[in-house]
Amino acid sequence: MKARLLVFLPALIALAAPPLQAQGVEQVIAKARSYLGTEAALGAVKNIHFTGFIQVDATTRVPVEIVFQKDYQQRITVTGSKVIETTALDGYDAWQKRANPLNLAQWQVTLLDAVQVKRLRANTWENLNFFAGLERKGGTVQLQGESNVDGVTCVTLAFIHDSDIVFQRFFDKSSGRLIKTVTENGAEIREEGEVHVNGIRFPQKVINKAASGQVTTISFEKINLNEPIPSSDFAVPALPIN
Repeated sequence: MKARLLVFLPALIALAAPPLQAQGVEQVIAKARSYLGTEAALGAVKNIHFTGFIQVDATTRVPVEIVFQKDYQQRITVTGSKVIETTALDGYDAWQKRANPLNLAQWQVTLLDAVQVKRLRANTWENLNFFAGLERKGGTVQLQGESNVDGVTCVTLAFIHDSDIVFQRFFDKSSGRLIKTVTENGAEIREEGEVHVNGIRFPQKVINKAASGQVTTISFEKINLNEPIPSSDFAVPALPIN
């Protein structure tokens, strides 16, 4: 009988543990959201429109426009001297368009596969929901303990959209400020500076260091919230009729 009790005791402990884990996750998220803005301000965001520049190396700096809109709509346009590349998501449809900047009538569209769609949906959710509510979308958030990042004591949460889409976020334990993000493929994302829009803190720069070591920096010159953006802006472009 003693052995039987020992078998069931871990199960009883496991039943008791999730609320403590969940409570810890909720507290970290609440502090992180509070650092960014009030619940009213964060909850009012329906779309975000970023304009700025993307820089891959010391000499290449090109305009970029990024739009995220609920639910699951995204559009990123990079305007280079030789090609204008637009990547977009519209629910469960995703596409990439490449156009000639010297002749916009010359363009081609490629539909993205299911894996790319899933990743774009996760990215869109991350940018619009300010860390809260992933469980309601079928994901999970795990508390992974404390660590030291650049001399700052951080609490780490893993935002798991799927087994192959994970955002590991390190939050300053005292303030809730996001210190860095590490993705499942080893990329590290840092934020610099602040831009305040409608009572919400946004980064002035986002620096993405890939596992290969390549660094991409996006600098924002303007951030607008809740513009009237038609859903048709995200739809797959219709092919021209000859």
